[in-house]
Order: sequence, then C-alpha cells, then structure tokens
Amino acid sequence: MSLPTRPFLIVYIVWHPDFEGGRVMAKALYDHYRRDVFKNVAGGTGLSVIYRSEPMGDGTAPLPIDFEEGETAAVVVLYDAHFGADNAYRTWLEETARCADAHGLGSRVFPIAIDGTFTQLGMAEQAIRWDRWDKMEPKARMRRLVSDLTYGFARMSRTYLEHLRNQTTPDDALLCYLKKVEVFISHSKRDDDGERIARLIRQALFDHGGLASFFDVQDIPASLPFHSVIASQIRTGAVIAVHTDSFSSREWCRREILEAKRASVPLVVANCIADGDERGFPYMGNVPVVRMDPVRADRIDDVIGRLLDEVLKDFLWRCKVALVADAAEANVRFLPRLPELISLVGLDRKAADVATLVYPDPPLGTEEQRLFEEVAPTVRLRSMTEWIAEREATR
Repeated sequence: MSLPTRPFLIVYIVWHPDFEGGRVMAKALYDHYRRDVFKNVAGGTGLSVIYRSEPMGDGTAPLPIDFEEGETAAVVVLYDAHFGADNAYRTWLEETARCADAHGLGSRVFPIAIDGTFTQLGMAEQAIRWDRWDKMEPKARMRRLVSDLTYGFARMSRTYLEHLRNQTTPDDALLCYLKKVEVFISHSKRDDDGERIARLIRQALFDHGGLASFFDVQDIPASLPFHSVIASQIRTGAVIAVHTDSFSSREWCRREILEAKRASVPLVVANCIADGDERGFPYMGNVPVVRMDPVRADRIDDVIGRLLDEVLKDFLWRCKVALVADAAEANVRFLPRLPELISLVGLDRKAADVATLVYPDPPLGTEEQRLFEEVAPTVRLRSMTEWIAEREATR
C-alpha cells in the first residue's frame, strides 16, 4: 500500500513571452504554492508548479498540457494583449480549455484578465478580473489573485474528493464545485474590538465572492437550538477566531474553539490583542496565527488568504487519506495537522488494538512525543510517511 506517484494537484502557469510582467507574476504564484505551508500535505517542496510560456522547439505555442500527469490540474493563464494578438496562443488556449472540460471539474482553466483584451475569450465570463484591481497596491493585488486562485483550487480538490468517495454524476459534481465554503467567525462582544473586527471580516468575505459566513445568533433561524446550530456550522466549514482581549474569558468563544479542534476543521487565529489576555486559552495553538492591529484592522485580506490556504490543504489532505483509508486498521485516526493532547478525545484506548494517530509530515518533535508517551502510552503517533512505510514493511 502506497500513495499514488502522480501529484494530487499540478498548477500550470501560462503567459505570452512578450508580456513583460508575466514572469514576475508567475514567480510570485510559484513562491506561494511551493512554500512550506503546503509541504506537509503535498510532499517535497510544496505543490507542483510548472511554467508554460515559450514555444517548444520549432513550434509557435507552448507545450500541450498533459491532464493525466496529475490527479487534478489547474491551468492559470495570464491573458494580456500579446496573448490575445497571437493566433497560435489563442488556439492553444481554446484546445486546452476543451481538454480540461473533457476531464471534468477536477481540471480547470483559470484565465486572468490582465487587460481589456480578455473580452476576446469565449470564456470571458470565467476570467479573474486582475484589470479591475488597478487601484490596489501591488502586494494587495497579488494577494487577492492568490486568494481567488486558492479558492478555485480548493473547489477542484473538493470535487475530486467527492469523486473518490462516490461515483458522482456531472450534475452532482457541479453542485459540489459550486458549494460555498462557510466561514464561522468566532468573536467576543465583550470588548470594543471583537464585534467590530468580526463585521469587517464578514464584509470582506462577502466582497471576496464565493465565500459564505456565519456570524452570530442573527444567522440562526427561529426555533432552532442555538448550541446545535453553532456546533453544526463549525463542524462543516472553516473558522476565523478574532482573538481580542476578552476572547479567552468568554465561555462561548472557548466552546467554539474546542468544537473546531475536535472536528479538525481549518482554523486561523487573528491575533488582535490590544492590551493583554489574562488567560491565554491553550487550545488556540497549533494553527496559523496572523497578527492584526485591532485599531487599523488592515490585514483582513491576509487573514482570509491564510484561511483559504488552510482550506485547500484540508481538501488535499482528505484526498490523500481517501486513497489510503481502505488499508487502515480500525483504530486509526487521520488528523489534518500535527497532533495535540485534544486529539486524544474520543479515541477508544480500551480496544485490543493500539490506537494510532496519523498526521501530515514531518514527524512530531521529540519533546512533544515524550509528552504524549506520558499522557497516553498506548497511543502511537505516526506521520503519513512513517505510517505507510510501516504498512508496506508488514506486507
């Protein structure tokens, strides 16, 4: 039993060689998807990112995309005036889009409208509108592009995951792809900052497009029990915790974090401490933290972008688990991030077989391993690579 040798997701970045900004944009995307945050679920040095720009050999267009090279494929096309004026490149794009459609929703073409020539595309309505963000600072503009692409990749991965679990019809696959990621915004109303920042995040999620949010009791239909709805929303989505000074002291805030940890959903903490946190709730660790000044609240797009990274990682991890789960013994739990003591909740440690927690690489540090050995000596901790190696050694 071993993982497939094909990458789970290959990102192709395509631009015309005469587009001066093409290589800079491609390098920024490359750096994002090849960085450490994706290594533990994708392996190696992050996601596979391949450039397509110069014509190959004596040809007049880039090398064709081999959609069988990976489990899923995303073709990011930086479409500018040079691309639009080159008949060979336009023909290449049209053929690539047809091939992607033939492979289903696990393979997509993402055209980026660099300027007004995107209207020449037969797929113009699908374009990400870079040309409309010209008033943004360059860094913010690129961050928005990365976020939009990451959300698209996450939808592809979710659709592929559903395909692995069930033989879906095209209509079912489309509904799965279109389903929005619901973001639960956990916040405290006790101080001046919590609700204000949460509302700003909610508006940013709405402006971003394609994301839904769950804010508070106002989002709960009449007659439904508050605690049941909250728990359900957290378990089926992603969570942003607005960590202001009073957050850790509020019972419902602590409940929401514990529910998110028990459900192992994507979680990002926006550290908005203004003065101090008297308690420092311990279960807010082991997840990404984005520091944001509570007064300026000027890093909301960074918070959302980091959450989308976590959402994509979560779907990629679930795909990996789905491909090996049939070979797992009964008392194995797969975790989407490094284990912590709350990961022990719900394990049947009285069972005859020793419980095993399998998590993304790399292996846990020695100091944390020792703590687990003291608290739960019957529980084994294994990174995915370690677990697979042990399974193959016993075959």
